[in-house]
Amino acid sequence: MIEYNSKNIRAWSLLGQARSLGNTLLELAKDNYKIIAVTSDMAKTSGLDRFGKTFPDRLINTGIAEQNMVGISAGLATEGLIPFAISFASFSTMRACEPTRHFLGYMQRNVKLVGVSSGFATGIFGHTHYCKEDFAIMRAISGMVIISPADCTELSKALEAAVNYNGPVYIRLTGQMNNPIVYKKDYSFEIGKAIKLKSGADITIIAIGSMVYNSIKASELLEQKGISTSVIDMHTIKPLDTSIIDSEISSSKLIVSVEEHSKIGGLGGAIAEHLSTCKQHPVLLRLGIDDDFQKAGSYLYVIEQNQLLTEQIASNILKQYLKLKLHTNVSI
Repeated sequence: MIEYNSKNIRAWSLLGQARSLGNTLLELAKDNYKIIAVTSDMAKTSGLDRFGKTFPDRLINTGIAEQNMVGISAGLATEGLIPFAISFASFSTMRACEPTRHFLGYMQRNVKLVGVSSGFATGIFGHTHYCKEDFAIMRAISGMVIISPADCTELSKALEAAVNYNGPVYIRLTGQMNNPIVYKKDYSFEIGKAIKLKSGADITIIAIGSMVYNSIKASELLEQKGISTSVIDMHTIKPLDTSIIDSEISSSKLIVSVEEHSKIGGLGGAIAEHLSTCKQHPVLLRLGIDDDFQKAGSYLYVIEQNQLLTEQIASNILKQYLKLKLHTNVSI
């Protein structure tokens, strides 16, 4: 049983999503013998040390062989177990794309694929380890549920929900250690049901993963400019919570998507696909990773290159809002 108290939430935050994964999975495994951890040489990086010591027969290391990791996990799921297949997001979703499509998508095996350190979390490891394409790849596979937690508290909630969901799930982990806290206490989490963190009348920011915290802070900067801003945590990108989008487009003057993923095929693309079915909707501003391979570097350096720091998010939203104001006579 996972306890959502201030001590645990702070500890998870210090560890970051990648290393908090193992601790949460251990607590869940104590109450559910079906949970198995399968990893491609990522036990230490994923915080699975204690899991392995507690349940040595329930931790399988396939070595650096992500295709085998997915295949073995699918076999375990066929026998009624609940395997969590864990590796770097870049390898889980790209190197193992074909077995993921066949075994998880087509065959609908109850495997929970976990992409560790997605986005730019691997820092100076560079583009071989960065992952800005996983939403786009996983969204195209039929039958996949895709979750990206805003912080470590939501990671625990997502893992709990994934265990109770019968079907394939991809869980995308973002950010590094000292992961900013969005959820400071226990709350209700439901797959496919977005969470409105802040209400406003002028702009709606829809964010996912690491960018939820940055978006909250950006909204505070916009409030200082007299712009009333809503912030939504769209933790599940598939199935997308279109009902909350519909409720926002009826009142907001601008919709903004913010993600640590390519602007192509991710959250912004999913929202745009839905908006294309609406008769009327506000302008959509998509903020995310640019469509090129930039210089590698530290996490914050690459985030800054892509205009995803709090101040940059607020500045780009303000520019778009002022541009719209010239045409709509919206006052600030």
